[in-house]
Amino acid sequence: MDFAYLSEVFPQYVAATGETLRLSLWSVGLSLLFGLLICIAVVYRCPVLAPFCRMYIELSRNTPLLVQLFFLYYGLPKLGVHLSGFVCGVIGLTFLGASYMAEAFRGGIESVNKIQQEAALSIGLTPVQTFIYVVFPQSLAASVPALVANTLFLIKETSVVGVLAVVELLNLSKELIGLDYQTNEALLMLVLGYATLLLPVIALAPWIERHVRKASHG
Repeated sequence: MDFAYLSEVFPQYVAATGETLRLSLWSVGLSLLFGLLICIAVVYRCPVLAPFCRMYIELSRNTPLLVQLFFLYYGLPKLGVHLSGFVCGVIGLTFLGASYMAEAFRGGIESVNKIQQEAALSIGLTPVQTFIYVVFPQSLAASVPALVANTLFLIKETSVVGVLAVVELLNLSKELIGLDYQTNEALLMLVLGYATLLLPVIALAPWIERHVRKASHG
């Protein structure tokens, strides 16, 4: 193991880890937001939106992320729309992640007993208030494991965005291996970079689940 080489490339890996983190934060945050909205449209059967949301979920979950990214980065310019590799990566990851998050939220919402919703409506709460104060807190507690798993999945999927010339962890490692042939060192830094991003999520997941479950029950 060449520790001098590790010291030399360390700043590059710090920058690549930061870029991967930016991709992850944007894609996970937007996936949660859009996933919840899509879930609400499907579960509550919005007349116009529900069919399109179901079609989107099937399309997103059954299309490779690489194909989606190529369409955004190479196909949209043919239509006069030019986006950076980073923006295309965020859009592609969000397009994929929102469908998985929507299904995770849907499973949680459907686990809430219908009697509780009827009871909330019977005491004068509006449907919106029933969702905010009765359904969503309990469904969130049930959805946390799936949401955490999807978050980890999206962080790992950022490795695909390197095909758009975004200097994230995997792309940097491939470039350095090709230039310097220091394979062991590059792979070690790659593993450490992803561990830096993934291990905190894994460590926080049980605490988040316990906290949400306690909150959901008062």
